[in-house]
Amino acid sequence: MAKKTTKTKLPAQYKFDDAWEELLENKDFVKAFLSDVLEEYITKQRWYGGKASKLKYIELSEYFRIQQHGEVYYGLILEVNFKEAFYQHYFLPIAFVSDESFAKEDRILPISIKNQEGFIIDATNLEAFRKLVFERILTAIPNDQTRVQYHKSAHFDDQYESSRPMGLEQSNTSIVYNEKYVLKFFRRIYANKNPDYEMSRFLSEKKQYKNTPAYLGSVSIVDSEKDNITIGLMQEMVKNEGDAWEYMLKELHKVFLNLESKNIDIATLPETELFERLSIRDVSPRIIDWVGLNLFLKIQTLAKRTAEMHIALGSEFEETAFTPTHFNGDYTVWLKNRLLYQFQNRLNTVENNLHKLEGLSLQLAQQFLDNKNIIRKRLVTFDWTKLKGERIRVHGDYHLGQILVKDDDFYILDFEGEPESTIRDRKVKQPPLKDVAGLFRSFHYAIYATIFNHNDEYKHSQEELFDAGELLYTYFIGVFLKTYIAKIQNANLNIGYNQERIFLLKYSLLEKAIYELGYELNSRPRWAVIPLKGITNIINH
Repeated sequence: MAKKTTKTKLPAQYKFDDAWEELLENKDFVKAFLSDVLEEYITKQRWYGGKASKLKYIELSEYFRIQQHGEVYYGLILEVNFKEAFYQHYFLPIAFVSDESFAKEDRILPISIKNQEGFIIDATNLEAFRKLVFERILTAIPNDQTRVQYHKSAHFDDQYESSRPMGLEQSNTSIVYNEKYVLKFFRRIYANKNPDYEMSRFLSEKKQYKNTPAYLGSVSIVDSEKDNITIGLMQEMVKNEGDAWEYMLKELHKVFLNLESKNIDIATLPETELFERLSIRDVSPRIIDWVGLNLFLKIQTLAKRTAEMHIALGSEFEETAFTPTHFNGDYTVWLKNRLLYQFQNRLNTVENNLHKLEGLSLQLAQQFLDNKNIIRKRLVTFDWTKLKGERIRVHGDYHLGQILVKDDDFYILDFEGEPESTIRDRKVKQPPLKDVAGLFRSFHYAIYATIFNHNDEYKHSQEELFDAGELLYTYFIGVFLKTYIAKIQNANLNIGYNQERIFLLKYSLLEKAIYELGYELNSRPRWAVIPLKGITNIINH
C-alpha cells in the first residue's frame, strides 16, 4: 500500500489572495517576508558579506519587475541593517514556482497565492528567468531610459541555447550561457556604477584591451534617488586552464622539489638586491638551473599584460573617470587617514591574537608591535610634492587569483576592487604600482603557501625553505620590474623616476601586508607569518 503524503499546512500569513504580479504591494506580505523569512535565508548565503556582524533588521529599499510577454520576476534591493550601526545593500531576484520537485535546496518561502501552493525561490535557479535576462540584453535598445536598463555591446549577437549557474561563487552569482558567455549578478550592490562594469567596459570597448574578458552587456536599475545601480555584467567566457594562483602553486612545488633532486645548497645561492631590475640574462645560471627558464618567462608575460592594462587605463583624455591625474594634498589626506585607521585596527587585532601565535609568527608579531611607531611614521611620510608620476584608475585588488591562464598567456578579470573599501574609495585614482605591489604580495603568498602545503614532502627545514623562498621572491620581483617598467616607459605612462618608484612600491607593499594581517589573524593564524614577514622585509630594507 502506497504511503500517504501529507501536505504541510501553511501559516495564515503565507496565504495571499493577491496575484503574483501585485504581491509586493501587499504590506502584510512584505512585512512577514522581510522579518520572518529573509533574515534566516540571507545569513546562510555564500554571497552574504555581513557574517562577522549582528543583523538587526532588513528593509525593502527598492523593488522592480524583470518581465517580458507575461513572465514576471521581481528584483529586490534589500537594505540589511546591523546592530553595529551600519548597513549594506543586496540584490535578490525572486520567482514563484508551483512545482514540488523544483529548487529544493534554494527555497526561500512556501506560499499560497490565489489558492495555488508553491514556493518563492531565488530566480537565478530558474532557466526561464535566466533565458529572459539573456534575451532582454540581446534586444536592448540604445539609450534605454526605462527604470530597468539593459545594454548590449555591438559585438554581442547570438541566440539563447542553454544556461547554468557557474557555481563556486562567493560574493556574486555567475550564470554561464551557451558555454560561451558569463553573466555576473552582483549581490552586494552600491548606489553607483559597479567598478567591475566600468573598468571591463572601458578596457574592452574603448581601449580594445585583449587580455580581459570582452564586455558584452549589462543590466542596471535607476533607483528612487536617480542613482544608476549595476546589477549584472555580461562578458565573454575565457576558456582557461585555471587561475594563476593554482598555476603558480604547481610550478613552485616543482621549484622546491628541485632543491633536493638537484642537490642545491641554499646558503650558497647568489643573491640579488630587492627591486633590482633584471633581464633573464642578468639572472644567475645557478638560479635558472634551480627554478627553470619557463617560470621566469611566464613572469615576463604577466609583467607585459599588467603594463598593457595600465597603459590602456592611463591613456584616456576625454572620459574624466579615467583621465590620469597627479598627486595632490587631497589624495594624501585621504590616503593617510585611511591607512592610519587601518593600521590602528591591525595593532588591536595583533594584541588580541598573540595567544594564537608561536615560533617565527610570534617573534615577528612582537617585532610588529615594537616597531609600531616606525611603521606609523612610514605611513605618514608621504610627501606628494616630491612625486612626479601620475595616478590612474587601477585594478585595486590585483592578485594571482584574479588572473586566468590560457595557452601560455594571462587574462585579467574581476575589477570590483578591495572588498573592505567603499565604492568611492575603489574609484580613487592610484599609482599603477599599487597593483604591481598587490601582485608581488601574491607571489610572496604563493611561495609560503607552497611551503606550508607540502612541508612534509621537503627534506629541508622550514627555516631553510623560507630563506630559499625569500631569495626566489627577490628574483621574481626583479624580472617582473624590468619588463613592466620598460613597457610602461615606451608608452610614455609616467610612473615616476627610479627612487619614486621604489618608494611607491615599498609604501604599497607595506599597506597591502598590513591589510592582509587582519584577515590572517582572524581566519588562519598559522599564515600570519606571511604578511608579518612582508612588513619586516619593508621595514628592514
